[in-house]
Amino acid sequence: MEDSPSIETVYEAIYALYNQNTNPAEKQQASNWLNEMQKSVYAWKIADELLARKVDLNSCYLAAQTMRSKLQNSFHELPQDSHASLRDALLNHLSKLDDTTDGVIATQLCVALAHLALQMGSWKNAAVDIASRYNSLKTCFILELLTVLPEEVNSRTLRLGANRRSEIYTEFSDNLPAVNQLLELCLTSEANDERIQIRSYKCFASWLNIRSVSLSQVWHSNVLSNAFNVLCSFDGSNMVQEAAADAVIAFLQNLEDNNNQDEIQIEILNSVSRLEQAYMMSVTNEDLDRTVNYCRIFTELAESLVMTMINKSLGSNGLPHFSIKALDSVILCANHHDYEVLLITFNLWFRLSEELYKINNVVLTEMFKPYFEQLIGALYKHCMIDTDHEGLLDEGTEDFADFRMKCSDLIKDVVFIVSSSAVFQQMYMLLQTASVSNVTWDQMEAALFIMQAIARNILPHENEVVPKVVEAILNMPETVHINMRYTSVMLLGELCEWISHEQHSETLEPILNYLQYCLRQPNLAAVTAKSLHSICTTCRHHMVKHLSGLIEILKVVDMLNLPNDVAIGLLKGVAVIVAEVPEEHVYKAIKEICGRQLSPLLALVESTSEKTVPETNTSTDPIYWLDRLSAILRHLATKTNNEKDPCVVAIVEMWPSMSKICTRYKTDSRITEHFCRCLRFMIRLVSRSTTALLAPVAQQMAYLYKEHHHSCYLYIGSILVDEYGSKYDNPLVMTQCHSLLLEMIDAFIEPAFRLFSEKDGLRNYPDTVDDFFRLACRFIQKLPMPFLQSPVLEVIIRCSITAVSLDHKEANASVMKFLLDLLLCGKSRKDSINNEECRQYVTSIVNSIGEQLVDNLIQASVFSLQTYMLPDVIDVLIELMAYDKVQTLRWLNGAVEKLPKQNSAGLVTATNEQCLQFLNSFHSYENDGELCRSLREFSRYFR
Repeated sequence: MEDSPSIETVYEAIYALYNQNTNPAEKQQASNWLNEMQKSVYAWKIADELLARKVDLNSCYLAAQTMRSKLQNSFHELPQDSHASLRDALLNHLSKLDDTTDGVIATQLCVALAHLALQMGSWKNAAVDIASRYNSLKTCFILELLTVLPEEVNSRTLRLGANRRSEIYTEFSDNLPAVNQLLELCLTSEANDERIQIRSYKCFASWLNIRSVSLSQVWHSNVLSNAFNVLCSFDGSNMVQEAAADAVIAFLQNLEDNNNQDEIQIEILNSVSRLEQAYMMSVTNEDLDRTVNYCRIFTELAESLVMTMINKSLGSNGLPHFSIKALDSVILCANHHDYEVLLITFNLWFRLSEELYKINNVVLTEMFKPYFEQLIGALYKHCMIDTDHEGLLDEGTEDFADFRMKCSDLIKDVVFIVSSSAVFQQMYMLLQTASVSNVTWDQMEAALFIMQAIARNILPHENEVVPKVVEAILNMPETVHINMRYTSVMLLGELCEWISHEQHSETLEPILNYLQYCLRQPNLAAVTAKSLHSICTTCRHHMVKHLSGLIEILKVVDMLNLPNDVAIGLLKGVAVIVAEVPEEHVYKAIKEICGRQLSPLLALVESTSEKTVPETNTSTDPIYWLDRLSAILRHLATKTNNEKDPCVVAIVEMWPSMSKICTRYKTDSRITEHFCRCLRFMIRLVSRSTTALLAPVAQQMAYLYKEHHHSCYLYIGSILVDEYGSKYDNPLVMTQCHSLLLEMIDAFIEPAFRLFSEKDGLRNYPDTVDDFFRLACRFIQKLPMPFLQSPVLEVIIRCSITAVSLDHKEANASVMKFLLDLLLCGKSRKDSINNEECRQYVTSIVNSIGEQLVDNLIQASVFSLQTYMLPDVIDVLIELMAYDKVQTLRWLNGAVEKLPKQNSAGLVTATNEQCLQFLNSFHSYENDGELCRSLREFSRYFR
């Protein structure tokens, strides 16, 4: 937008966008125009004028949103001398808002002003300034402003820099008394206004969440006292109570950072314990909202004290630290009748068990054992299905079924504390008493469910309880509840390790007969197939004699209406067994099980036109059959490196059919991706034994990629390089393989780089970047010298230097891996006969591109990449220094020198001392982690 549009033109565009009678084309045109206007430098003045005129809701909303967006993303457009006038204008707009103003507009303006305050270094003590306007701004807007101010400190888009953030945190700590005083005033002077009460507690929580305050600074705050009083009361609004709970929780979250103040901790523990009475009253009144809030508080307190209760109990001569009492309130909640309350506590138990597992102290484990015993008892009760429930729990749609699976995961994590055998024995006793007491089916089913969660932890030589449980399952009467049968089948699958033990091999046949019986029941087919998969995989040697029976099951598997992922699990189990059968039966078995997937695929190829759209997740979808075939190929195994191996012969014979399928669906990226996944397993299976697939697959991938730029073709290329790049001792065969592979990448280059050269091409095609540089990595790893001598290498290196700033996890990792492997390939390697020649090539490359590479790496680190990506940058820099440390350090100095020393607001990004400290870290460092921390800290000065 070259010239500033008139305000009337803006109003016309807003009217066209929001008017219901405008046709869609005009709406889109208006939307596009307004988007361009918002990006222009004129948007500041236009937004200010729209807010001043207050013509209608839509124009005010657009103006507020524009102002917020500009301050968030385009603050650099403003000269420094205009910051104060913009602040005054925004405060003026806020002062004119009232109760009739749309809340979204007020929020956008408050966020905009917060962004300005954080970026405007000259506005000192902004929070105090805002709080002092109590009489000129409406209280609700002051509270919202003070709430969003600390919330936006860590906004990634603001790029405040570590120095500015440090300054802000110090300022906030100094400003907290003034903010606290305002909140106390609001809570007392407007005690009957629920909205003000809620906003006051939210504001308090927001300031605590930045973790820049000490416990002693806040513990005696009247705001916190009021929040506890609200929580102790049985009356009042649930919304106010929830806001008060949030404030207390925000305070408790600071405990973990201040865990050395026993006196305050005792006071906090006592204050929270007093809420137990209010909790019990909420249970009596069946007020679930309040109950949940109390549970959140109890759980947060315990979680904040986890390390305190562990570390201080360790050094207390076997006596628990007083903080362990926080778990009493959590256990109280665990026994609540609603499982949603118990669910709130799960993260605490996961974390506590993880810490106990890491420490592995018997005395400490015994100290916490009673709490976990009570927890498992509560889980058992909550896992009981309603006795009136008809049919199976639906795992896909029922919340309770999802809760039970989370219970199962939790039990698996914590059971080591109370002993798997003890829990299994306890559950067995419940089953045993069923016949002589009033134990109902739901109680028995819950016991079986707990058993299946820990079945894999049972020692294989256990001979007392498990055989009786298995016998009881196999002899269940026909009339047993369907959920009992379902869970028993799950349990058998989880007992696969126990079944596979030599002592229990005689149980395999009756168990298989039982599972075959269950497989024919529609409600049990899916879970039975999963259990069969587990048993087939674990008991593969014992299952060979049952292969024919399993293949017969496969013949009718589609009549069972199994979900495809379950049928795939069954096919995996059968494929594992095929790998164990005698050689003379392998060919026939593979042709049988693979043919049952290929035949329908080929039928689809012949019967459907290119315009036919397959129905997803049905047998009309090629992916349905391709995924099955992938599962088989992935779990098969060849026994020799002979191309006449029956498995190899059977797989190679499949290629013409696979080629036909690939060509037919070349226009469909979804099907092509699944086809390439299947092809990957096929190549990996036979590559050790024969090169028969290399030429046809490489040529077809290269040809199809020129036509259709599916990045999975590049991925198959990397698989071919990995499998055929360096596996053959015969020099002639190796030369032929290298020639085919280099021809393939040469064919890939032109279409791939055509995409990369488009505007934002690297950003728009991250999958292609990822797969292309994976392919380049494989070339360096498997055939370094031929690749270093290839003319395609230079253009790939130049592209990689540009791509180091790509903010995409997988794509960037592949680019960095390529650069790292390139630098490493010249190092001394035992398996390389051309090491010196490789080193000369790489040294020449480093001298040519080193300076630009280091420059781009530093720029990317401070402006583009996420912090978790920085270790890859360090790896590359370290390898560069391994070639020439002096030169690399010189390049680093130059790259740091080019970085801006001030941001657009005139605030210092990194001082000379900080830059020097960063550069010095490269002169002497003990390990890679030290350099990573240095780069991470340095990058924060600019973020």
